[in-house]
Amino acid sequence: MKKIGILGSTGSVGSQCLDLITDYRNKFDIEFITANSNADKIIDQARKFNPKYVCILDEKKYEYLKKSLPNTEVIIGEDAMNELCKNKNIDIILNSVSGYKGLSLSYQILNSGIDLALANKESIVQAGNILIDLSKQNNCNIFPVDSEHSALWQCLIGEDISNVKKIILTASGGPFRKLKKDDFKNITKERALKHPNWTMGSKITIDSATMMNKGFEVIEAYWLFGIEYKNIDIVVHPQSIIHSMIEYIDGSIKAQLSEPSMRIPIQFALTYPDRFKVEDEKFNFFKNDKLTFEKPDFDKFPCLKLAYDAGSKGGTYTTVLNVANDIAVDLFLKDKIHFMEISQIIESCLDSHDSIPNPKLEDIYATMEWTKNKILKEN
Repeated sequence: MKKIGILGSTGSVGSQCLDLITDYRNKFDIEFITANSNADKIIDQARKFNPKYVCILDEKKYEYLKKSLPNTEVIIGEDAMNELCKNKNIDIILNSVSGYKGLSLSYQILNSGIDLALANKESIVQAGNILIDLSKQNNCNIFPVDSEHSALWQCLIGEDISNVKKIILTASGGPFRKLKKDDFKNITKERALKHPNWTMGSKITIDSATMMNKGFEVIEAYWLFGIEYKNIDIVVHPQSIIHSMIEYIDGSIKAQLSEPSMRIPIQFALTYPDRFKVEDEKFNFFKNDKLTFEKPDFDKFPCLKLAYDAGSKGGTYTTVLNVANDIAVDLFLKDKIHFMEISQIIESCLDSHDSIPNPKLEDIYATMEWTKNKILKEN
């Protein structure tokens, strides 16, 4: 039985993880679950799955949780959450916390030699060099939970990485794939939150609308698979059936296909190297008989170019990219800026930044603060 911990259990990925575990209760022992502030949902989860620890960041909810869960150890705060990630008796921890604050958790997991199921792509975007080195030093694994990187991982099993010619990341194109650039000025928050294929949290849904999510995935692929940026392509595939592809030097291309469901990548990360049978994930080729492909529009979606540029330059540019995007998206969701200002804020931060090559963790945190202060001062 695998012992697991779930960071961000009340979010989209964390909730889906618990849903699939419902089908395999004899395979997993849940050590802890955590939430930011959704007390009612984590109480329901705790009563159903009986974890040893429940952690919530919102201190105002602590007493409510204590009263509601008298037989569970309830803890609060970031320090407590980080302590949970030091428990070496746990086999794997899912980091599905949203945003740049997930880095400290990913760091602590790998520093403790625990396998990391990574749904918080911001961690590796900000500090890929540090996390990859940690995983090697401590002989532990980073298992990608993003559907695209899980697809790439599955296509690479049994292959020699030196035979890879190209990584091809597929993108749905988001809700504004067909919208003319001149109409971007009329984009509202409500329209941006309507993704055509996936049901996700607000932040990642906006990242899909700007296509910054795909830009982050380019950087994540660089670190996870060691492929140069010039050999990582994006193909817009509106149906979201092919989740990504590997092109090999002999011209062969491997692709991983499935319905647009996060269950498959989450489950594969938790059960690897095994595959558990799922009865309801049956693909119908006849209902999915039209697969189309388009070039990404770097002019309409400037976040893509910003991500490629930041990744290629390296250093702390990717930290700035990540934090600036997080804060800009939050400002947009609070109706404080327009949709098009998201990329403008990110570009302004990148243009003003003096990058630190081969950054240490303290450099990453200092860059986070610099970026945060710059944006909040100007907005």
